[in-house]
Amino acid sequence: MDHRQKVTIKDVARKAGCGIATASRVLNKSGPASAEVRERVEMAARELEFSFSAIGRALQGGRSMTIGCLVPSLANPVFAEAVQGVQETLSGTGHQLLIASSNYDGNADNEAIATLVAKEVDGLIVTMVAPERSVALKQARSRGLPVSLMFHDPVDGFLTAHVDNFEAAREVARRFADLGHRNTAFLALRFSSSDRSRNRYAGFHAECRARGLPDPALIELGEAEVNTPELLAEILATLGAVTAIFASNDFLAIAVQKAARLMGKSVPQDLSVVGFDGIEIGRLLDVPLATIETAPDAMGRQAAQTLLDMLQGKVCVQRPPLSFDFRAGATLGCPRTESRDDDQVASWPPSVPSLKTDLKQG
Repeated sequence: MDHRQKVTIKDVARKAGCGIATASRVLNKSGPASAEVRERVEMAARELEFSFSAIGRALQGGRSMTIGCLVPSLANPVFAEAVQGVQETLSGTGHQLLIASSNYDGNADNEAIATLVAKEVDGLIVTMVAPERSVALKQARSRGLPVSLMFHDPVDGFLTAHVDNFEAAREVARRFADLGHRNTAFLALRFSSSDRSRNRYAGFHAECRARGLPDPALIELGEAEVNTPELLAEILATLGAVTAIFASNDFLAIAVQKAARLMGKSVPQDLSVVGFDGIEIGRLLDVPLATIETAPDAMGRQAAQTLLDMLQGKVCVQRPPLSFDFRAGATLGCPRTESRDDDQVASWPPSVPSLKTDLKQG
């Protein structure tokens, strides 16, 4: 057995001149300690080449020192950045992250959560189809497993790291209206399974009504249309007098630009396009994307910190939404003066029973 293996937390505490519990709190980053004591403990640990045993700590605390993280997709950089934020916050705490993705499928959500729970994770950080309806998540919480949400708007009984999707979407409608757009559309992927997308449409719709504009057309797309520019172009061709499109995410907004080119339309001269999320690739396009810019890494950090606080028995409350910014880009402009305004009004989809606004009120 080498020297490093022989050193114990008791040795570190003795060298630092403090109690074992204090040394443990400092090295585990699990509680308060003065800056002077923290420096002594960390210096003692370095000099003794002390390595905190994850196995020993897990046995001592009855924990696996693993955290389960479920996101819809890692192909979308928004979720990848959020996971990176989670990892940054967990770094140095001794916790390892187990990551799963579900491709926006509710059944896959439940299977992933069940698998993570079976691996005896200490807590869950999730973005999923419907946390309030998930049987697997309910079972996990009944076992005392703490859960922290990311991206979701506030859900009763959960704590979430989020932006105000409703308010952010209102900002898009204001930008369109200020430039003179009247006929608009909201394009959504997985509208029925994403509370974020539904609340973005609700905010967009509410502000259009507040500005006296026609209701925005709602177009729900499937994977095939989004990934096939020719099919998407056919759908856009049915929108008639629409001069501005709000896409529910940046990938979709980028797809709209390509489809518009196939139609012989220029962005933004013939069609303004705004996305949501603020992924970096949007800045690198020949026509940089106008979008709602969020901070998914900050969202991940906040969700992880909330979970750590829960694990330490702290009283946690719902935090205010994280900030967002409107990134002007170059895909947003005034409509052509010859654009015809026929005040076409799209009907409200029957598949959306509960949103943050009463759309029957004028």
